[in-house]
Amino acid sequence: MASTYMTSQGDTWDLMAYDLYGDEKYMRYLIEANWPLLDILVFSSGTMVNVPDIPEEADEDRPFWRDTDVEDE
Repeated sequence: MASTYMTSQGDTWDLMAYDLYGDEKYMRYLIEANWPLLDILVFSSGTMVNVPDIPEEADEDRPFWRDTDVEDE
């Protein structure tokens, strides 16, 4: 179930992913759910961040920019 998170001073995308999901590799899901906040590197306190669920079939060994398969010609 998706939820929200209120940032603390000094939060970063990878730190929030580690705290919320247990691993910073899941920061992709936070960024995608909060695209308007993408330019923030270090958060101040009080920013509301959407926290999406991680898809069950997420292939976390594959970089997210490789999500679309492109066949070699």
